[in-house]
Amino acid sequence: MNLECSTRVTSKPYAFEQMLEQPTALDRLDLEFRWGNYGIRMLRFHHTSFPPGRTVSFHKHSDYEFHYIPRGKGKVILGEVPFALQEGMLYLTGPNVLHYQEADAQEAMDELCLHIDIVKLEEAIGAADGSMEAKDWGAKWEIAEAEACIQQLQSLPVRPAVDQYRAMDCFLTAYRAWHENQPGLFTVLKQAIIQILLRTARSYASVPQPDLPSRDMKHYRYQLAVQFINDNYMEPLTLEIVAERVQISSRQLQRIFREHTGATFSEYIEQVRLAHICSELSLSSETIDQIAFRSGFSSSNYLHYVFKKKFGMTPMQYRQQHHVISPALS
Repeated sequence: MNLECSTRVTSKPYAFEQMLEQPTALDRLDLEFRWGNYGIRMLRFHHTSFPPGRTVSFHKHSDYEFHYIPRGKGKVILGEVPFALQEGMLYLTGPNVLHYQEADAQEAMDELCLHIDIVKLEEAIGAADGSMEAKDWGAKWEIAEAEACIQQLQSLPVRPAVDQYRAMDCFLTAYRAWHENQPGLFTVLKQAIIQILLRTARSYASVPQPDLPSRDMKHYRYQLAVQFINDNYMEPLTLEIVAERVQISSRQLQRIFREHTGATFSEYIEQVRLAHICSELSLSSETIDQIAFRSGFSSSNYLHYVFKKKFGMTPMQYRQQHHVISPALS
């Protein structure tokens, strides 16, 4: 048995035992990604072990290095100030912070290390007309959260802290994703690193959070109801059925439809069904009976009545004026 193993406390299993198989495996991955307006490149993401008395002389980095102590004890000197280290602690060495590390003379010390380069990128530019493009969905909230976290990391005090929000767990999550070749490995690693940054900043102090927007609940429920109607217009929908789906009373839902459309719930469903029927009359050769039944009308006679009242002509007359002949049949 070697010296390091002989000085271990073996009363409980080591949570990061699996990482000892290939402790530097993640270092081989060339991982970089964008978080908000920052580019992040992973330089090291590994587990390392210091035998008793092992020292790492004074050095510094131009990047950020996150250190966590999952087992053992030792000390670190940050600048000129020494600090004792023990299991469950962390410390951050930002750009140009001179530091020295040392394991206890009698007890080995393990360390989880994340070394990353953080680069400020150009701010994201939205669509020229102010609309939200697909690539911009949620972007401003991610930008705000990343900005708050990075600024917090840049101003943290140069001293160790307790890993009270379990940033260390993210190392094992990332390692297992690699080891098991999990689907979405890049995303798992990215989220693990982001969580380490967020949890580390939180361990030192409260990180200011941007206020996320609150929903207009009336408009939100209206959208849910409209989506449900569009998905199920061919079924015998009632005000009560849709109200139950959006979890409000029938009276509230009726009021919401009047406020948003100027029409009653029944009138809105009728408009949706008639729009589908007009499309069917123009594009298909099915009978009026078939179209009426598939579009939620109880009979073709009732469709005839509603259609003529709305458009001033019968469904057959509409078909004769708007029917499109398929090129394959012409």
